[in-house]
Amino acid sequence: MLKSDSTPARKTPGAPDGNPAPKDNKRTQVVAGFLRQIEPAGPGAEPRIEDAVSDQTSSQETTPDPKPVPSSVGARPAGEIELKLLVDADRMAHFNAAPVITANARNKGTRKHLKSVYYDTPERTLRRGGLSLRVRQSGARFVQTVKTDAADDPLRRGEWEASVPSLAPDLALAMPFIPEKLRCHLEARPLEAVFTADVHRHARMLDLPSGTVEVAFDQGELTAGDGSLPVSEIELELKSGSASAIYEVALRLAEHGAVKPSIRTKSARGFDLAAGKPPSARRPRKLRLDPSVTLDEAFATILRSCFHHLLQSLPAAEDGRNPEGVHQLRVALRRLRSALDLMRSVGALSNLDALRSEARWLAQDLSAARDWDVFQLETLPTIAKACPSIAGFDALGRAAAERQADAYRKAHDALADRRCAVFLIGLGGWIETRGWRNDVAAEDLGQLAEPAVNFAQRILSEQYAKVLKRGRRFKLLTIEELHRVRLATKRLRYLSEFLLPLFADRKSARKFARRLAGLQEELGAFNDMAVTASLLDRLDAEPDSAIAAAAIAGWQARASVGVQPALQSTWRDFTAARVPWSRRTAQD
Repeated sequence: MLKSDSTPARKTPGAPDGNPAPKDNKRTQVVAGFLRQIEPAGPGAEPRIEDAVSDQTSSQETTPDPKPVPSSVGARPAGEIELKLLVDADRMAHFNAAPVITANARNKGTRKHLKSVYYDTPERTLRRGGLSLRVRQSGARFVQTVKTDAADDPLRRGEWEASVPSLAPDLALAMPFIPEKLRCHLEARPLEAVFTADVHRHARMLDLPSGTVEVAFDQGELTAGDGSLPVSEIELELKSGSASAIYEVALRLAEHGAVKPSIRTKSARGFDLAAGKPPSARRPRKLRLDPSVTLDEAFATILRSCFHHLLQSLPAAEDGRNPEGVHQLRVALRRLRSALDLMRSVGALSNLDALRSEARWLAQDLSAARDWDVFQLETLPTIAKACPSIAGFDALGRAAAERQADAYRKAHDALADRRCAVFLIGLGGWIETRGWRNDVAAEDLGQLAEPAVNFAQRILSEQYAKVLKRGRRFKLLTIEELHRVRLATKRLRYLSEFLLPLFADRKSARKFARRLAGLQEELGAFNDMAVTASLLDRLDAEPDSAIAAAAIAGWQARASVGVQPALQSTWRDFTAARVPWSRRTAQD
């Protein structure tokens, strides 16, 4: 997820030398548990924040290539490390009086009324390009802000601000920070106000031994047309000191009451509100790892990818209208557990078992919801359409819907549990402060500084050998034995997603990844049939739906026979693929 190739430094208006300079440079940002940090001084050093703005562009950041503009434009760079916690509106005062706040606050703080208007073209040119443009009013001051997500690191956001005379946007000030390919669309189509954010903010400064944190209690609403959404969140921004300070505050607030870490921006919420859409859930972005990267940096990149995917999927899973939310959240938890297992290869790490246990707990409470989603949205309608003469599918669907609703209630209870929030915040702090360095035995610490590619060759070889061993005499394997092959293949798939980017320039890596994905898909389809049988056993089929249930069971029994030839062919293709980490493929 983090780019390792060098990106030239860029400038924004308002820099000390009068040239443009970006807001986010060698700095990191915590967005609901993610830190964007200054690189540590050495392998064992803890990340720290030295100033509000850094003038060194991260080698892992990709931003639009702006053209220089005169310093008189008045834009200025800024940087922040921020954690967002969602809370119930009626509990905001409760959190404001939490011991961690009252004991460490300098004073009673300041209060502001912030009104922001977000703009885009009717076709949502900026939104589709990964950008947002807003104008915010605070008192008599108006500030226009352009934000962008780097292509390969969703955590790293470029941000540029400029003073404007009113809530109306000045597109000319934004153009230098917008990719060339989008500028012609913006010049041809007028901007329109998409939604507004009206927020009352109470900000207080906390001084802790580990650092200074600004806590902003935000309450208000987002409005788009006739629709509105409440805003009730606590933003923790690190002003100075160690990155651990922000997590210390967050954990103590989580212990004080129910909070939910979130990386879903007001911009994303507002655009979905305007479009009448539920929160989206996306697949994880492909990792980018340079072959020369150290194992320590590779672990950090892999874990950030897993954690970001997890937090990105949470809103859709909590909302419940988009079944992809629960699915992607389960995938994220499996990826996280695989990443934690991967780290065991370095040595005994005391925190791994506890983190993996919490991930497993959360995943188990989501499993039933996903199983019933597949049954209701794929299995049942497909077979019902193919068997129009058989009655009882509607009644079977109603019975399944009740089980599906029960499963979603269980999932929502788990996501709302304080245990979930504490797990997420603690995991984020452990990842971003690279807590595994403290867990690794002194004699194993040197492995973290070694090239990750050597580690990848060993781990991938071992897991590949395990898959081949379990798949011996593939045609004769029982269902239970195929299940064991599926589990080993799934683990190899996740390890390949993490580590094959180290071999991404090889044709063999791309070919191997495709064949591995195909094998996992075929094995997964075979496993889905077993899951369907289990779900049917749990349904109390009424007389008018029993025939439909029997039809589904019969359909899948027949289908399992047809799956075998395709599965065997896919296995042969997989075993014939050249492994990309082999020395013989080094020149592919």
